[in-house]
Amino acid sequence: MYEQTNKMAHRTNMYDYSNLIVRRGQEFTLGIVFNRLFNPQFDIVNIEFLIGNNPNSTKRTLITMALGENMVESNKWKGRVLRNQAAETKMGITPAADCIVGLFSTYVTVITSLGKVRTERNPKTDIYILFNAWNPSDMVFMANEDDRTEYVLNSVGIIFNGTFQQGVLDACLFILDFGKMPLEYRGDVVKVTRKASAMINSQDDNGVLVGNWSNDFSLGTAPTAWTGSAEILLSYVSKGGVPIKYAQCWVYAGVFNTFLRCLGLPSRLITNYFSAHDSLGSIETDIVLDEDGQIDMNYTTDSIWNYHCWNEVFTKRPDIPPVFSGWQAVDATPQETSEGYYRCGPVSVAAVKEGELRYEYDASFVFAEVNSDVVFHKRDKYGNTEVVSVNTTYVGQMILTKMVGSNEPEDITHTYKYPEEFLTQPPTGSAEDKRSMRQAERQGMRRYHSNSSSLLNVDMQMQMEAKQINTAGDISLTIIVSNLSNQVRTVNITLTCKTDYYTGATNQQFKLITQDMSLQSWETKQQVFTVTANEYMEFITGQPFLSFIACGLISETGMSLTSMAVVHLNAPPLLIDLKGPSQVGMDMYVTVKFTNTAGYDLRDVTIRLEGSDLMLLKTKQYRRSCHGSPALSEMDHSLPASATGAAHAENTGSVLQPCTATGGAGGLKRGERKRRNRRERR
Repeated sequence: MYEQTNKMAHRTNMYDYSNLIVRRGQEFTLGIVFNRLFNPQFDIVNIEFLIGNNPNSTKRTLITMALGENMVESNKWKGRVLRNQAAETKMGITPAADCIVGLFSTYVTVITSLGKVRTERNPKTDIYILFNAWNPSDMVFMANEDDRTEYVLNSVGIIFNGTFQQGVLDACLFILDFGKMPLEYRGDVVKVTRKASAMINSQDDNGVLVGNWSNDFSLGTAPTAWTGSAEILLSYVSKGGVPIKYAQCWVYAGVFNTFLRCLGLPSRLITNYFSAHDSLGSIETDIVLDEDGQIDMNYTTDSIWNYHCWNEVFTKRPDIPPVFSGWQAVDATPQETSEGYYRCGPVSVAAVKEGELRYEYDASFVFAEVNSDVVFHKRDKYGNTEVVSVNTTYVGQMILTKMVGSNEPEDITHTYKYPEEFLTQPPTGSAEDKRSMRQAERQGMRRYHSNSSSLLNVDMQMQMEAKQINTAGDISLTIIVSNLSNQVRTVNITLTCKTDYYTGATNQQFKLITQDMSLQSWETKQQVFTVTANEYMEFITGQPFLSFIACGLISETGMSLTSMAVVHLNAPPLLIDLKGPSQVGMDMYVTVKFTNTAGYDLRDVTIRLEGSDLMLLKTKQYRRSCHGSPALSEMDHSLPASATGAAHAENTGSVLQPCTATGGAGGLKRGERKRRNRRERR
């Protein structure tokens, strides 16, 4: 077999597999050993590549090529004889640039006057064929080598590791099999990513991961505990397709990214800060206040996720105008159904930016995630409501991905939306942004418009800044109010303080602050409040997010001001120290240092350590970690001969006959918990 030569040429040598792995549209070498010299003038030999249980040439699941000096193409597969010497014939095989992606079995058939002789099934000569970002004829071609290295070959991400481990590629193919995806569609990037978007979650098809947005993870693994995709994917396969518990958006996105890259698809993970969740085909997120300016939790059902993660895959889109090819957004987190399944995309990022929502798939949903307006309603004691404030720039403030060749973040907000002008009063969109919003409205997106002078002629401005000021978790809140009129103004401020799930759903309101501020004409004042950790700590669960909503009522005009701020509390630091020689086959020692700086004792602390291509997952548990006391977790490990990566850790907290083949082929491989989850995802 020519595994090493072919794998190096096809850039698949990082896969921990003995079988040959090649990329479509690129030639690989294959050697067939006969019992004598092959004579193309007299000998009739066919090479067959099969995938699936019922291979058929019309469905491109059976490829038959006649061995000879002038080999005829079969379903756009090409072949040529490279060398015919002694008993071995060395060939070059080029799969079609749009062929099915998956595991092909290989057979050699010799036809004589006495009949056919076919090699027996030999799993060692099975070939994995992947998408090819290096081939200009492939739909996923990328022109830049640095981009290909990052988005196809990099197995170490900011969130998860594990793209090329033993068994992961088979797990990715198992997902498509388990989802009953027809083989003939598996060369189509759009169809593959759309099927996988549904299968990574288990909402309606027993896919890979079970979502859980509560605080009870006793029946599985907490979403924050996972360190890599391999553990999840391999567990899913070993259990025969039983969904793995539990996941939230970054887990779905991390596993989805592994799936995409493992099959050769250029992909990256996206994080959108302040991400709206639209379920009604609108670009409005409604927050209802009571007469006193407090959030009315009984009528506020919309939410803005503090962040949301999804993926992008790079591909041409022959089904839509060429200008919208390139990065396509895909999302495996189960939020809304699309054509009957919980999935999202692929949708052109460029189309989202232009407000062109008529092109498939799910463009309206993604557009709302990054563009929704926050509309504040005030409800009186009789149940009457009126809109008192609209914030058009809060949602989609920053969209990030990992920078090419670096662990630093790259701001790609400009790829999803045009600039917004924050210096105007009130903040509004640029001319290009307004054009995009109008285009989206013309294509069916509903948006709030007001001709009320109480909204258009507000003569005051209010901003709020929030930050953690010490390791104990105390919060400083600064409210800045500006009077933009030539009259004296008095504003009555109500500040609601609450703990949130990362989805923006309220966990517990813990404090209410009221304050009156009087301002002379054209005056700016600020008021600083301190929220101590003791006031909210008993309500903190899971990821510690605090949110603050300020509502100001202007006494002289009856107009309202609103502002919002979110604080993610700092987690205790985790340090990794490596000792010993960093050499293959030599022992090295890893020390994980953790000091509890939370201001209170922690219980049931688990440290999970994993090294991409270095070591499998290791864990150490502590029943109790006292405030201020250090914890050490020491693990010894020998570097494997195949080590190629660097250590990475996560703190979880909580007649003529064919004899042998010498090439890459040849010869013959739910109840109350559900209701609670739905409520907390909103």
